[in-house]
Amino acid sequence: MSSVADRLAQKSSSRRTPSKQVRLRLVYIDFWSAVKLSFLVGLCLAIISIVGAFLIWMVLDQTGIFDNLNGLFKDISGTSGSDLKSILSLGTVMGFSIVVAILNLVVTTALGAVCSLLYNLSVKITGGLLVGFTNN
Repeated sequence: MSSVADRLAQKSSSRRTPSKQVRLRLVYIDFWSAVKLSFLVGLCLAIISIVGAFLIWMVLDQTGIFDNLNGLFKDISGTSGSDLKSILSLGTVMGFSIVVAILNLVVTTALGAVCSLLYNLSVKITGGLLVGFTNN
């Protein structure tokens, strides 16, 4: 004796509904939705860049590349007073990374807003973007 689930599976496999295709035209992008989405994308990129800079600095510090570069810098410059490792300290690198991440966040948000405005203006000329959807 078959269960109810087996009967329903046989019933659903025996009759297939034809898939519908719909073609829609994208004629408007909401400005504030685009700003919010571009802000979130910029925030994700900022977090990735800060964590990436930290991880790269840690790998370079653990492998001793900063010490090698510091020795090379002292050999080339011929002075013992300048120290490259103090310039490339973790605090300096992370501060620079945070400043660049904030600037990237502002630029990404502004770029998303400008792109939505430009798309909404170009729709008046081109008629919008034609997108096709199907129902499986």
